[in-house]
Amino acid sequence: MATPLTYLSHYPHHLQDQIAQLLDANKLGDWLRARYPRVHNMNNDKALRDYAMAIKNQYMKKTQPLSKVIYDNKIHIVNHALGLHSYVSRVQGGKLKSKNELRVSELFKTTPEAFLNMIVVHELAHLKEKEHNKAFYQLCRHMLPDYHQIEFDVRVYLTELENTGHVFVPPTA
Repeated sequence: MATPLTYLSHYPHHLQDQIAQLLDANKLGDWLRARYPRVHNMNNDKALRDYAMAIKNQYMKKTQPLSKVIYDNKIHIVNHALGLHSYVSRVQGGKLKSKNELRVSELFKTTPEAFLNMIVVHELAHLKEKEHNKAFYQLCRHMLPDYHQIEFDVRVYLTELENTGHVFVPPTA
């Protein structure tokens, strides 16, 4: 393998070998575009908020509300973060109020909806489960049955993105 597969290092070697072969043959982007031919059109914070709230309201009605849902250009793959779920605590009068925020890397503005869905589901699951444990992944699979496959495909996408700098073309207005 010429290129290290950083995002796929925890997967079985036979899968890594298949991805490495596609990468070496410059066919990994074609493989991704064949699997995911269309890019979503939720390219602003309002559309992202509406999208995330629809998923939250369908699967997690009783969880704490979200105060902010945005694309964030400060989230970098270097830190192995694609989205963030944070709690912002503020003192209001004599009370401590906490608000939940969901931030998605701007990288997901020009990806297939399945990739955005996986990131949003992952971050929403943190409203209920803070750790990446069995209950967390069960909740992810409840909201998105193909969660693990799409997570793998996102990691393949990140590998190709790092290799070529682009994979998907944004939709035209």
